[in-house]
Amino acid sequence: MTDVPEEEPAETSAPPEPAAAGAVEEAPSEGLSALEEPAPAAAPKPVAVPAPAPVAPAVPAVASGRRPLVKRHHGLVRITHWANAVLLMGMIASGLQIYLAFMHFGLRGRRYFPNPWDGKPPLWAWTRLGGWLAGGLSWHFALAWPFVISGLLYLGYLLFSGEWRSLLFRPSDVPRAWQMQLYYLKLRREHPPQGKHNALQKLAYTSIVALAALSVLTGFAVYKPVELGWLTALFGGYELARYWHFWAVWIFVAFIVVHVALVLLVDPASLRAMITGWYRGRFPSHD
Repeated sequence: MTDVPEEEPAETSAPPEPAAAGAVEEAPSEGLSALEEPAPAAAPKPVAVPAPAPVAPAVPAVASGRRPLVKRHHGLVRITHWANAVLLMGMIASGLQIYLAFMHFGLRGRRYFPNPWDGKPPLWAWTRLGGWLAGGLSWHFALAWPFVISGLLYLGYLLFSGEWRSLLFRPSDVPRAWQMQLYYLKLRREHPPQGKHNALQKLAYTSIVALAALSVLTGFAVYKPVELGWLTALFGGYELARYWHFWAVWIFVAFIVVHVALVLLVDPASLRAMITGWYRGRFPSHD
């Protein structure tokens, strides 16, 4: 009997192990991405960018030598300032002409009040206006009313605008005025700090307004000694009213000389500001 070899059972291949879900899903995605992604572009060549120019720091106008141009004076202030200057000079000149009619102060036959020009004409003939007494009186009266109106306009502006605060001299300004005087006398080296006006200017401007009021009132007392008898009596009578009126003239003259000298020597830019209204100078324009 022939031995038939016993058939060995065929080996069954084990079923493939299920791949991880991620691996099954990633294979096609990798293939797709390989097909869809374009080839990487060549890196751009670096372009040289010039460095920005250095920016100079902002320099204040004062430090750079060019001061700022600021508005300093209102038009009404400038108009009344120059109008009063011209009118005042005309009134002084015509007043000197009137004085020649009687060059004493006091009653005839009595001792006259002190007067360095007693009995002689002050200054020179070209400083007088009118030619004779009637001419001097005509000029004086013709200039007096515009002077009063201009002064009232100026005071009205100061009151309504509030600028009187920067001009009024107060007791607290006394120490600063003293320091300013020391500076003018060369006894102080540094210029004292100030606002639009220094303390001495405030004192001068406050005093000149009071002097103008005194001149107007004494002028009316001399002009109408009967109708305004109470005003004439307030100044000590006609002769004394005339005397105070005369001395007010010389205080005005002294003020004008000092004022013009200080403007030209200390702050010439303020002269241009009083003409144009604009100021470019060394001092503030506001307090």
